[in-house]
Amino acid sequence: MGNHRRPKSPSRARITAVAGLAGAASLLPLASAHAEPKPSIEQVKREVDQLHEDAESSTEKFNKAEEQQKQLQQDANTIQDRIARQQARISEMQTVLGGVAAEQYRSGGIDPSVKLMLSSAPDRYLQQASMADQATNRQVGTLRALMAEQRKLDQDRAEAGRKLAELERATVDARQRKAEVKEKLAKVQKLLGSLTAAERAQVNDDGTGKASRSSSRGQTYTGPATGQVKAVLDFAYAQLGKPYEWGATGPNSFDCSGLTQGAWRAGGVALPRVSQDQWNAGRHVAKSDLQPGDLVFYYSDLHHVGIYIGNGQLLHAPRTGKNVEIVGLDVMPYMGAVRP
Repeated sequence: MGNHRRPKSPSRARITAVAGLAGAASLLPLASAHAEPKPSIEQVKREVDQLHEDAESSTEKFNKAEEQQKQLQQDANTIQDRIARQQARISEMQTVLGGVAAEQYRSGGIDPSVKLMLSSAPDRYLQQASMADQATNRQVGTLRALMAEQRKLDQDRAEAGRKLAELERATVDARQRKAEVKEKLAKVQKLLGSLTAAERAQVNDDGTGKASRSSSRGQTYTGPATGQVKAVLDFAYAQLGKPYEWGATGPNSFDCSGLTQGAWRAGGVALPRVSQDQWNAGRHVAKSDLQPGDLVFYYSDLHHVGIYIGNGQLLHAPRTGKNVEIVGLDVMPYMGAVRP
């Protein structure tokens, strides 16, 4: 008879391994079901566009805070100069009054009224001046002037303190706005960095198919504008192809309000630095009445501005990653127009 061997039972380790593999396999569909789908190019484009819009809004807030900084620093410097002049006048008056005391001392002693006049309580001296036989009208007049200067000095010191406190707040605000811009642009770069070159091109496409041509350098304005407005448009056209840079006012790069400010400066008009302030820098005109050179504003908070050039077209500094370009008037949410 043949030898009948009993089949070996699978080892416990083997059973455990097989069970583990089966368990892992059963989990795979679940993991796939819960994995986040890759966003579509259209979704990425919407997010990038929104981040750029938010960054530009923060840029204009940064520009505003920076302008406030400059103005407050200028105000504080003016007050400090005034304080220095007041202190010099006070010292001069004290010298004059000190001379009166010295003269009286040489003549046989300082009169009590003069001592009081030079004391830290000149108000009391003036109240009692009528009792001082040797107090002359000139001395009283000098002391009154001294007291007036001292009051102005105290007021100016208080004002300087307020201005410096405002300056500190404006500085903090500017830092915060700058950080906001950098944070949003970093998110944009992270999103774009996850795409292929072809996908990035799709995201950056403005939908007109004309961006590369409309931002090329060497173009000139050939429309009907003359005089001041032609100077504005000549300047604007000369900036075509230069990169957008937030917070920049030229000559090598611009943000939106920096470009419009520079263009109108070339036409002899000093516009405010910030788009929201430029909104109040002229006469509002209807869309149907637009003329070349008019400022055109976009978005509900007016954070973007460009220059109308005629034929339904706008010249503007768009956003980080793009150059000064010409686009259709309605590529962004139109809010209104101003003629400086």
